[in-house]
Amino acid sequence: MGKTRSSGTGPGNIAPDGSAVEFYAAQPRDEAAAALVHGALPPGATILELGAGAGRVTAPLVALGHPVTAVDDSAEMLARVTGAATVCSPIEELDLPDRFGCVLMMSYLVNYGDRKALLDACRRHAAADGLVVVQRETVDWENAPREWAHDGIDFRLTELERLDPERCAATIEYRMGERRWTHSFVSRRLGDEELPEVLAASGLRLDRFLDEERGWVAARPA
Repeated sequence: MGKTRSSGTGPGNIAPDGSAVEFYAAQPRDEAAAALVHGALPPGATILELGAGAGRVTAPLVALGHPVTAVDDSAEMLARVTGAATVCSPIEELDLPDRFGCVLMMSYLVNYGDRKALLDACRRHAAADGLVVVQRETVDWENAPREWAHDGIDFRLTELERLDPERCAATIEYRMGERRWTHSFVSRRLGDEELPEVLAASGLRLDRFLDEERGWVAARPA
């Protein structure tokens, strides 16, 4: 495959990171993820959601009483967000004047993007006593299933290439009825053994994990 950048195909707009706008807009709200984040925060804590996409976590967070500012580099994605302030910007370049009780970066962006630049953005927007919540991949791509399904969506891992000991390039196909999309990306491993050092490089310290699989990482400003 030889791909080193994200790309996508399928009906509708494709965001700069290869994500299909129509695909994410059609997905149900992620109440479970919102509840997990909500449970780690004080009531009414302000949230900066980085990589908010079409708002499938934004809406339930707002419903749980959190003022949310949703950030994405796709205006088409942000047009689907309701109930929150929106900012169209690459995460790495974001520099808002406000500081937030929680900075949330989901969707495994820490595995796919410029890790240092992304975590720097998290740190500079977190209040002194705030929480940074990052979702990382825990899957071993080489041992991952090739096909699976949930919420009426069929997934198929169509391509996989080991680029080096830390990185895999993959293409996933998504089907909803007659509609089909693909998303190609490179995932870089972020293991437990390197996590404290990676966080520290951006002025963060590991606070705790929010789930048993240790995919949801909570950090504090150091």
